[in-house]
Amino acid sequence: MRAKIPVEAGNVGLSEGTLPATLQQVVKLVEPEAVYVGTEDGERRVLIFFDLKDPSDIPAVTEPFFQNANASVDLMPVMNMDDMQAGMAKLH
Repeated sequence: MRAKIPVEAGNVGLSEGTLPATLQQVVKLVEPEAVYVGTEDGERRVLIFFDLKDPSDIPAVTEPFFQNANASVDLMPVMNMDDMQAGMAKLH
């Protein structure tokens, strides 16, 4: 998941403490493999790598960033090597 946080909303979230709290809320929920925080195109970015076990969890994962950080959020399904090998085996 990539959350793109606009500068002004991020500044407010940092000064009020809601941005770190939002990140902690999502991290606690998804128990990610990795979390990276940085910048891209002059805005804050949060990259969270986690296993989405059920698509019905998408609102619980994305809404905190939408509502608390005015963020845009992208989800991108990917596979690890074991998943890819299992998928490739289904081709034959």
